[in-house]
Amino acid sequence: MFPSTASSTSRFLATQSWFAGLPRLTQMRVDESLLRTSGRRGDVMLQANAKVEGCYAVLSGLIKVQTVPVKGRSSSFLGVACGEWFGEGSALKTEPRRYEVIALRDTELLCLPLAEFDHLRATSIEFNQFLVSQLNLRVSQAMALIEASRLRTPEQRVALSLSRQFWSRTRKLGLSQDELANLVGVSRQTANRALQALAQRGLVTLEFGRVDIVDDDALTRFIFSAPENPSDRPDS
Repeated sequence: MFPSTASSTSRFLATQSWFAGLPRLTQMRVDESLLRTSGRRGDVMLQANAKVEGCYAVLSGLIKVQTVPVKGRSSSFLGVACGEWFGEGSALKTEPRRYEVIALRDTELLCLPLAEFDHLRATSIEFNQFLVSQLNLRVSQAMALIEASRLRTPEQRVALSLSRQFWSRTRKLGLSQDELANLVGVSRQTANRALQALAQRGLVTLEFGRVDIVDDDALTRFIFSAPENPSDRPDS
C-alpha cells in the first residue's frame, strides 16, 4: 500500500526535533523505512477497523480524522496539516484503528512503520519526549472538543478549530470555508457567519482561501469566555 520513497523525505525529517538526536546510522534507517501514499480530495486515506501499520505524518495537503459515518453522518475529531504527525495513539495499541482519515485536499502521507516506531520508543529519549508531547496535546484537544460541543456557541467552536490548540505550527491557515465547515462539523453557511463574526471582533482577517490569526491570546480568551446572549453579539 505504501511504496518506499526514502530519498524524498529527508528534508521533512530534518525539521523534526527528535530526529536530530538520533545516531547517524539510526537516522539513515528511519529515512529508508518511511513509506508514502497519495490521495485525492475526498479520499478515505486510512480505513477504520483496519490493521494499524504505523504512525503517520502529513507530507503535503490536509486531512481530517473522523468517526465512521452512521446514516450518512460522522463526527470530526481534528484536522492535521502539512508537517504534523498523527496516529501515535493507534500505533501504541494492538487493536484496529477506530477512526478513518479523509483527505480534505490532495494529500501525501508518510508512514513510520510499526517496527521502526517501536524501536525508536525503546531506544530514543528524544522520540519518547515527542510522543509524550503528542499525547498530551491529544488529551487537551479531546477535553476542549467535549467542552465546546456541550457549552460553546458555533462562533466559539469555529474559533477553537482555528486556535493553537489544533494548529500549533501553522498560523496562516490556507483553509476554504468548506474545509473549515468539514473540520468543525457545521454547515458552510454557519462557518461563514462565524468567520465574519470573528473578523468583526478583530480576531482574524479573511482573504480568499485563507484565514489569518490576528491575536492568538485574544482568540483563546474568546473561545473560553461565557457565551453571550444573542442580543449582545456584534453581528445581531
